[in-house]
Amino acid sequence: MKPLLPLLLLTGTVVAGTLLIDSVVVPPFDRAETLPGGDTTVFDTGKNALALPSATLNDAQRTEFVIGNSFFKKNWVEAPSSTTARDGLGPHFIARSCGSCHTEDGRGAPPDFENGLQKEQPVALLFRLSIPGKDAHGGPKPEPTYGGQFANDAVSGVQPEGQVAISYEEVQGRFADGEAYTLLKPSYRFTDLNYGPMHPATEVSPRIAPQMTGMGLLEAIKESDIEANARRQAEAGQGIKGRTNRVWDAYAQKTVLGRFGWKANVGSIAHQSAGAFNGDIGITSRRFPAEECTAKQVDCRKAPRGGKLEISDKILDQVIFYSRTQAVPATRNLEDPRAQRGRTVFYQAQCAVCHVPSYVTGDFKAIPQLGRQTIYPYTDLLLHDMGEGLADNRPDFLAGGRDWKTPPLWALGMIPVVNGHTRYLHDGRARNLLEAVLWHGGEAEAAKQHVLKLSRDDRENLVQFLQSL
Repeated sequence: MKPLLPLLLLTGTVVAGTLLIDSVVVPPFDRAETLPGGDTTVFDTGKNALALPSATLNDAQRTEFVIGNSFFKKNWVEAPSSTTARDGLGPHFIARSCGSCHTEDGRGAPPDFENGLQKEQPVALLFRLSIPGKDAHGGPKPEPTYGGQFANDAVSGVQPEGQVAISYEEVQGRFADGEAYTLLKPSYRFTDLNYGPMHPATEVSPRIAPQMTGMGLLEAIKESDIEANARRQAEAGQGIKGRTNRVWDAYAQKTVLGRFGWKANVGSIAHQSAGAFNGDIGITSRRFPAEECTAKQVDCRKAPRGGKLEISDKILDQVIFYSRTQAVPATRNLEDPRAQRGRTVFYQAQCAVCHVPSYVTGDFKAIPQLGRQTIYPYTDLLLHDMGEGLADNRPDFLAGGRDWKTPPLWALGMIPVVNGHTRYLHDGRARNLLEAVLWHGGEAEAAKQHVLKLSRDDRENLVQFLQSL
């Protein structure tokens, strides 16, 4: 089965550098689209829909999945502890478990507000820090006092690095038919800093925890197919010009293609898992053997540890296996006429140029069942300039301050069921899927302008399509 073509036959006119779409050839619907994970797809529409193993795993692999799941979801504790397999939390951390951010393997959300006041500190929304320059591997250079990631919690006897204060400004707009909309523009600042002021040139990037859906299948996409996406976009000359990120991978011990993270700043699930244990929970491993306690954080450096390495290779490998084999749920109501109309609108708005619908995965030695599958993740895994409205102004390897990776769209419609919220984009600012579209700019400006001109029915049809994925 051939994947859907990632670039479409367009006709249009260019006004002030923006391509205005007149028509587009929409590929015919294929019922294979209802099985976005191919043979690995699972059928569940409940709260556990994103936490299930791939359908093709054998009994031994399912046992491995369950063990990895337990270490992913259960809390780590402070050292020293009688629970030696799970101690070593901190000294600084933002969460006590992977599942604290990826609740039910779904998407995190920013803190709730009540009467205009922030109710709690963020957990699933973290903040990357850096200063101008690059580290030894070409990545961001950590802020000298607070390191590469802000930690607003700590173990006993250690001060948290500080607190995060969030506020929102309303941005008003109207659709072409006159209907008004309001977006929320966030602002972030750090308060109660316990180790002194930050560097005056500190760069800050908020990152929400995304759903874990189908990560192994994304890892199994052939590198040549991702690079081909970039070539086709450049050759089309439509102003959409995705680029690959090239990043340091602690497991491969070399620079590789970036696939994961909001800026494609991570190259493998293994690196992502071990790095998150270290940066988010403060758990050391063979490839991340030290907590990030800077020179000014004396109490952090003196805190008890849970052993030389706080998670063994065996346990970490089980968590990596778990992360690779979480299944993609089947679509819901995708064949409904309204969803089908929304699918047409999706293509007509040029969304599918970046949210490339489908691939056939390559051979995948680590988990053979994930290889040679026709999948529908709706991503090109490339970086795109998304405009000033979404810019964090923080480079990350080859990603610039306005660049973001095209996120996969599969399982979007399960977030309200699994996580009980509808917060989207890299920092959760969008309160629904239509707001997420309206924040698009830069290379996606033409797509947004197309959506702004839609009738209310077609706006609702587009959302119906996205919710069916």
